[in-house]
Amino acid sequence: MVHQSPRSSAEYAALMQQWGEHFTCIAPDTPGFGQSDPLPGEPEIAEFADALCEFLDALGVGQVPAYGFHSGGIILVTALKRQPHRFACLAVGGYAIWTEEEMRIFGTRYLPEFHPSDYGEHLTWLWNRMLEQSWVFPWFDTREDARLSVAHADVARVAQAVSEMLDAGNAYRAGYGAVLRAPRDIPPADAPPETGNWPPCLITAYDGDPLQAHIDRLGHMPAGWRAEKVRSPADHQAASLAFLQDHVDDAACPELAENADEGWLSLDGGLIHWKGTKGGSLILHGPAEQMCEPGEGDIAIDVPGHGQSDAFDDAKAAVDSAASALGASDIVWPSPPAGDPNHLYPDMTPDRFGEYLQRAWAVARAEAFFQPWYEASAANAIPLDPARLDPAALHARALARIRAGDAARRWHETLLNLDGAPR
Repeated sequence: MVHQSPRSSAEYAALMQQWGEHFTCIAPDTPGFGQSDPLPGEPEIAEFADALCEFLDALGVGQVPAYGFHSGGIILVTALKRQPHRFACLAVGGYAIWTEEEMRIFGTRYLPEFHPSDYGEHLTWLWNRMLEQSWVFPWFDTREDARLSVAHADVARVAQAVSEMLDAGNAYRAGYGAVLRAPRDIPPADAPPETGNWPPCLITAYDGDPLQAHIDRLGHMPAGWRAEKVRSPADHQAASLAFLQDHVDDAACPELAENADEGWLSLDGGLIHWKGTKGGSLILHGPAEQMCEPGEGDIAIDVPGHGQSDAFDDAKAAVDSAASALGASDIVWPSPPAGDPNHLYPDMTPDRFGEYLQRAWAVARAEAFFQPWYEASAANAIPLDPARLDPAALHARALARIRAGDAARRWHETLLNLDGAPR
């Protein structure tokens, strides 16, 4: 399941739960998005397609059915053309066939540089860019003709997209740019691969999808390929699932390879993200902070509700369970920061106007001046370290706080209630 740009595999979390009744669902973060490293230089679409196939090799997977939406579909069709034997079938949500004029417009404005700024101005742009992408397409085209029928102000949806873009940072331009520049040619109907016919493919686009009109631009396709316009996102997903089920057998998924030094633990109540060396000391970080970088022989986790770990009703019990599952020799608990938890952790709930983003940024700046950050006075001043006011450092602290939300306060209270734990 290959995601669109500038998103990540997180956009498929709910769909994987549904389709997991029928398949083992695997959704990677494409290079430069989510938790995946970017490709070097200025990669083109073929390099993203090859990276996807290399990922399948690393998992030990031979041939798969595959699903991709928008950019994900472009990557998959490219991968299929380069290695058709890797795919049993494809289901694609919208396949873009841009005109020269559309490409000219995209090329000049669609992918601006995205870097943290000293006072968080980039967050104001990001919130409105993600919100208004459902109002007009492209996001910067404010002509009446560019309006979309699927306009919304769904705070949760926008906040999720914003969070994923914050992970990608300026690397989004490489992945998205490669997709925009990709040749818009589906496999030739009159030139099948040496291995036989092209794997079957279904392309659908729903009402309101800006790519629905592109269904009429696809032209002649190979045998077993078809394109349809459907009414709604639910209809698109249903048609895609039915097509995938019709074109694969019931063979069991092979045992998948796992990383030895990073992964997720499935505990009662959610997932815990870890990295390092199993069996070493488990190093924990403080509230609203990032995961500690484990030293040689140690192991670290995103504590409950932070980073890539889910929140748990009982954070200490979750940590204890994680330590047991990872074979940790001991647990090194952090000391809670000085200050009143009710003031240290302001509300980070996403709101209609994206004000929570600026709130997190303002706290990240104040943390470099005062301790606790909310006591702006000479008595609470701390030595100024320019590195802590570097926009990249501010970005990291603000993002950690946004991700933690109210879990930061709960983790602080957990640390306060520890009795005799090593720190």
